[in-house]
Amino acid sequence: MIRFGLCCIFTGENIKFRHLTALSLRKYDRAKQLMIISGICLHNSESLLSALETVQRLGIGAFRINSQLFPLYTHPEVGYKLEDLPDSRKIKGLFKKTRMFRDKNNIRLSFHPDQFIILASPNEKVVMNSVEELEYHAKVAGMCGADVINIHVGGTYGNKAETLKRFADNFRKLTQPVAKLITLENDDKQYTPSDLLPFCRENKIPMVYDVHHHRCNPDDLTIGEATNETLKLWKDLGREAYFHISSPKHGWGSKNPSPHADYIDPEDFPECWRNLNATIDVEAKAKELAVLKLMMAFAHSPSKNHDSPQSDRVSGGGTQIKSQFSHKTAQDSQKNKF
Repeated sequence: MIRFGLCCIFTGENIKFRHLTALSLRKYDRAKQLMIISGICLHNSESLLSALETVQRLGIGAFRINSQLFPLYTHPEVGYKLEDLPDSRKIKGLFKKTRMFRDKNNIRLSFHPDQFIILASPNEKVVMNSVEELEYHAKVAGMCGADVINIHVGGTYGNKAETLKRFADNFRKLTQPVAKLITLENDDKQYTPSDLLPFCRENKIPMVYDVHHHRCNPDDLTIGEATNETLKLWKDLGREAYFHISSPKHGWGSKNPSPHADYIDPEDFPECWRNLNATIDVEAKAKELAVLKLMMAFAHSPSKNHDSPQSDRVSGGGTQIKSQFSHKTAQDSQKNKF
């Protein structure tokens, strides 16, 4: 059974998460800073519980938590510990309720930190800051029951093999509570599934397979093959697999298909995903409206009988990612003529 996931925020529901900048705090003394921070963290904690109650009501099975739930937590100037906040007891109480609600309703929670977290960086300071951010995420994950902190490798720095080795070296330095939550995602510019899958197997790191990124950044694997290898990797680690789906904002025939559309084009949903037991985050600008629309389309559209994970077919395309991309480009070009 597929568990569809919502990413971070809502568009049609009255649930908001507040943010904060270091600049806005600098004019206050430390006591006032902590009071302001505490109020925002309390609000965000209440919103997180409301978010889980809402996705449960809507039938959405997973929720990606905004990394700035506790804003500026690791900031070198205005950072803080939860215990420093005047509302720390209330915040912890809300997280206890959130964890209980998550457990009762089997809602999968995850994080996808900003791309400035780069464990493979040759700059030791960047790595140290990345580790500190990951420790923060792991702390919040432990409080609410999240089981995934999904990150990218980052740049290649001129040599993918050396960069991946540096990532592995720094990954092994992480504490166990952090390392057990880390997943790696293929991206739309540098690292393909064929780059990451052997690396993830060797280092026992789950890979989050983003099919949109794979279409933008193809390799020698078909979608079916990448899906099957991803499923096997997660199964060997005893965990539920994780996938991402999106559609191009400007169509497959555009110069840059990477930006996400408001909704998912059902034609972009791989046939070989229909019978998965996995989580699929819907990365679309319309947020929960896009998730619900995809769920409805998925429930009402018949299978084309290509639902084996080994299937290579996507949207009627060919057997390789490159030919699938070309098919979509031609298809979109034809649509643009009318």
